[in-house]
Amino acid sequence: MTFGLSSVFRGLSLALALTATAQAADLEPLVVAEPVHSTGYLPLYVAIHKGFFAQEGLALKVVTIESGSGHTNAVLSGQAFAFIGGPEHNAYAKLKGAELRSVVNVVDRGNVYLVAKKGMAPTGQDMSAFLKGKAVATGAVGGTPNSITRFLLDKWKVDSKKDVELLETTAAGGLAAVKAGRAQIIVAAEPQITQGIRAGLFEEPFYNVPRELGPYAYSTLNVRLESITKQPETVAKFVRAVMKGLQATYANPAEAAEIARKEFPTMPPEDLKATIDRSFKDEIWSRDGLVSQQAWTTSKSVVMDAGMLKQDVPYAGVIDMQFVQKNVAVK
Repeated sequence: MTFGLSSVFRGLSLALALTATAQAADLEPLVVAEPVHSTGYLPLYVAIHKGFFAQEGLALKVVTIESGSGHTNAVLSGQAFAFIGGPEHNAYAKLKGAELRSVVNVVDRGNVYLVAKKGMAPTGQDMSAFLKGKAVATGAVGGTPNSITRFLLDKWKVDSKKDVELLETTAAGGLAAVKAGRAQIIVAAEPQITQGIRAGLFEEPFYNVPRELGPYAYSTLNVRLESITKQPETVAKFVRAVMKGLQATYANPAEAAEIARKEFPTMPPEDLKATIDRSFKDEIWSRDGLVSQQAWTTSKSVVMDAGMLKQDVPYAGVIDMQFVQKNVAVK
């Protein structure tokens, strides 16, 4: 009996599909919960696209949960293995009796900027005098941009209730407020910054939070303490894959940008390029996955000053770098 060439190809395709299915079945499934699908998490997406999790025997799925603390609750309830977000969420949970730990860093800088309406940028260093009497658009209460805004106002001796008007809104709402003349200052990130500059609304940022505040545990990957004690090998594999993603992002920015285009296909190319370019320029991503003591001290100070964290929580109570340190030591 003879077979046509098309039959041979169909048989080969079926065999390859069955092999891939079998290989996928051998992978340990893990879920990571994210509060929003963000270019800030690009190294995580790079690790997925380049197969670093699969190399570690893991099948990773990222689920977006846009409901405040929903990403944290998904881990606490066991619906997700890890969530991406600031370690302050671990501190909030700890004060309620739950135990979560940051096991690898992703975003090591506060990823927002202070931008003035065109023609209104400060000409000197006296931020207090510059800001008083102005309306400042920032994020909603509870979000990190809002907390950073309040932290900086306090640092500059500006009363958030008496000296300025805080417009706590969405990114789109802030942009609209500046356009309508309702706000003179906006606490923003890309692509809103470039969109505003292109539209003639904004100057370039007058205060660069990533540079000025330095190391900041802005977005880490966090797991239950129980996962560390009962599944240490899984946590170790997970951390190794993320670290490879961080390294690959910096090693090949063009490839990382291409992966970003796949993850954000509807974002205008010029907006995506501006976002990625600024992220690389300000080195918002960790290079080695380590969360430093300084990074936690800064992020903790921000949320405590904003009144979000009511009690001091030490570094060791929310962060566990043993898996990152083992990989750094191997190098």
